[in-house]
Amino acid sequence: MSEPIRNDSAGIKQCCANMYGSDAAKYLLGESFHPGGLRLTEELASLLSLSPTSVVLDVASGKGTTALFLAEQFGCRVTGIDLSEQNFLDASVAAAARGLSRLVEFRLADAEALPFDAASFDAILCECAFCTFPSKQTAASEFERVLKPGGRIGISDITKDGTSLPSLEGLLAWIACIGDAQPLQSYAEWLSATGLHIIHAEPRSHCLQEMVQGIRSKLLMAEIMIGLKKLHLPGLDLSQAKAFSKAAQEAIASNHLGYGIVVAAKDKAK
Repeated sequence: MSEPIRNDSAGIKQCCANMYGSDAAKYLLGESFHPGGLRLTEELASLLSLSPTSVVLDVASGKGTTALFLAEQFGCRVTGIDLSEQNFLDASVAAAARGLSRLVEFRLADAEALPFDAASFDAILCECAFCTFPSKQTAASEFERVLKPGGRIGISDITKDGTSLPSLEGLLAWIACIGDAQPLQSYAEWLSATGLHIIHAEPRSHCLQEMVQGIRSKLLMAEIMIGLKKLHLPGLDLSQAKAFSKAAQEAIASNHLGYGIVVAAKDKAK
C-alpha cells in the first residue's frame, strides 16, 4: 500500500477532472464514464442497501449520471462532488432538466478534503476514481469520517498487478485511471485501515474489457470523421489514444489490468 510522493498531485487531479469534462471524453465514454455503466452502478447501489431514506455521497460525480440514476431508481438524496467546474455546471443543469434538483445537488470539492461534517452520509459511492487520488489513505479516511455509523461505501475501480507496463504510463495513464491503479486487495486494505469492515470484494474485469473495446471502435470512427472534417475533438491525440487503448486491451487479456468492486461498512457502534 505504499504511495509514491508526487509533487504535482494537485495538477494531476485537476488535469484528470478537466479531461473528464471534455468533449473528447463524452464522445469516447458516452454518458457513463466508468466500466460496467449503470448496470454496475445498480449492483453497487443494491450492495449499499440504498432506499428513499438514504443520504448518499457520489465522489467524482462527473456529469451527474450516477447521482441522477440513484435518485430516480432509489428515491434517495444524493450529493455529487467533482473537481471539474464544467462537470459541476453540466450536472446541475441535468438535475434541473430532469426535475431532480430537490433530491440531487452538486458541489466542487476534493475527495481528500471533503467539505462535510462527520457522519453526514448513509452511503458513499466512488466509481473509477479512487485509484487517481494521490493520497488514497487520506481519501479513505475522509470517506470513513463523513460516513454515518452503520453506513456503507462502495468502490469500483481499475485494478493492476505488479507487472511493469511501460506502454501504460505517463499523464495519459492517470487520465485513463490507470496511472496508480492497484490490486483489488490494496483498495480493500486502505478502507480497512480506517476501521471499516470489508463485506464484499470481487473482480469485474469483463466490464473494463467491454469499455476498452468500445473506445477502440469509437477511435477508429473518430479518425474517419475528423478526416472528413465532420468531427472536432480538441486536445485528443488520436495516434497516442489508439496506441494506448491497444496496450490496455493487451494488458487486460494477459490479466495484468482489470476492474473490481469493494464494499465496506462502518461499525454501528462508532
